Amino acid sequence: MKRAYVFPGQGAQFSGMGKELYQNSSMAKDLFHQANDILGFSITDLMFEGTDEDLRQTKVTQPSIFLHSVILAKTLGENFRPDMVAGHSLGEFSALTANGTLSFEDGLRLVLKRATAMQKACEIETSTMAAILGLEDKIVEDICSSIDDIVVPANYNCPLQLVISGSMSGVQKACELLSAAGAKRALMLSVGGAFHSPLMEPARKELEEAIYATNFKNGSCAVYQNVNGKAVTDPEEIQKNLVAQLTAAVRWTQTVQNMLVDGATSFTEVGPGKVLQGLVKKVNREVEVFSA
Repeated sequence: MKRAYVFPGQGAQFSGMGKELYQNSSMAKDLFHQANDILGFSITDLMFEGTDEDLRQTKVTQPSIFLHSVILAKTLGENFRPDMVAGHSLGEFSALTANGTLSFEDGLRLVLKRATAMQKACEIETSTMAAILGLEDKIVEDICSSIDDIVVPANYNCPLQLVISGSMSGVQKACELLSAAGAKRALMLSVGGAFHSPLMEPARKELEEAIYATNFKNGSCAVYQNVNGKAVTDPEEIQKNLVAQLTAAVRWTQTVQNMLVDGATSFTEVGPGKVLQGLVKKVNREVEVFSA
């Protein structure tokens, strides 16, 4: 019996997130206040009372989800005993902080750096993402690679659900071709830019410097990383994979499959929402899923 703990990424935010934790735990309250100091603005005001529009700004969304997830993990105390962890995109930083690879302060600083670097990269060129449902990965990959514009597979979420990312024209063209190829849906997403694509290269360079300047320790268990879906424990390898993550695809389907092969019998989602529980169930219907 092995317990996997998984941490959500962007899109799981909601107004009021973390408020209950703040009210019910003095440890949580202290950590939220510490976060306000580190960030230099009141993230708690935005998390607890902000509008959906406030929370959609990348520089707010990413720290908010990170804080909700990590503080929740810390308040679990002895009940947080993972045999393995993974996080979806931004959630990888939450997973690495929860398992002790990163300190709370360093994890939050890196997330803020990541968010601001991504925001800047999004402003350089208009770009977007789209969810493709009902097609095999190989068909999506082949069609994307046949297009001259920038468009790549970005999130392998579960079987028959792949998110693509790239320039506005590249993604639109891909959606047309994928619909013609039999996709059940090719749905443009309302996101700020082309995450996990070559268009994030300026952000990757900026984040790389910050990651290598940060102390990564040996965590309490392996992290299954987005870029290859494999278990990693070596701090230097974790850093290298984390740098690559911004421009590489999130291989979530492969991550869950590898955790199952390595003995995971339950998956607990730590943070806002239940998106990852749904994706895990689509990979394997039999496995138990929980909210922390």
